[in-house]
Amino acid sequence: MKNLTTVSFSILLSIGTIHTQAQEVIRQSACKNADILHQADSIKADLAKQGFLIVKEASMTMESEYEMPVIVPLVEGSWYQFVFIGDVTSKLYEVRMFDWNEKQVAYQKKQWGDVDGNVISYSYIPKFSEYHMIKPVQVNKNKKKVLCGYVMLLKKMK
Repeated sequence: MKNLTTVSFSILLSIGTIHTQAQEVIRQSACKNADILHQADSIKADLAKQGFLIVKEASMTMESEYEMPVIVPLVEGSWYQFVFIGDVTSKLYEVRMFDWNEKQVAYQKKQWGDVDGNVISYSYIPKFSEYHMIKPVQVNKNKKKVLCGYVMLLKKMK
């Protein structure tokens, strides 16, 4: 009887563990990279001089070759500046932006050798007030899988 109780408890414990693992939520996690933070601060200061204010910003852990979707609400007729800063050891950086109807409305690509190659920045004025999806991706040249990225959305104040 004691062995049956031990076996039953072990089975319940295993089922509980499986159930707990099945309910894990994938969450975006921040990362720290002093070089990227320094670049972000410089870019924010420069854009602030041009009248832009931060709407959203975040550091994010990324995996090489995989897009990291960022969803943002944009207001019709407002002037936005989007900035993506990737790991300096990556060889390719791309950002695609899609409107609510999944139509691509912006695309930029940079490579490692480009001036400011790890920074993609572009302006955008939406034609409708709706959510947009921004998909940054970077491919690392050293086969490093886990990378740091930084995104900023700024809005021009009139």
